[in-house]
Amino acid sequence: MKKFTYLFITLFCLGLMTTSCREEKSTGEKVEDAVENAADEAGDAVEDAADEVEDAVDDM
Repeated sequence: MKKFTYLFITLFCLGLMTTSCREEKSTGEKVEDAVENAADEAGDAVEDAADEVEDAVDDM
């Protein structure tokens, strides 16, 4: 029973040491990420629209 208890304590401590804390983002980083995502989505929308126009012109 003692060995089981020591093993459990050892594994618990090992788990605590290897688990890292979650990195918190600052408000500035959150805003920056949101702007980057919005720019990427806008760029994708423009590319999709250009592809649709190209396809429409090719069909004529």
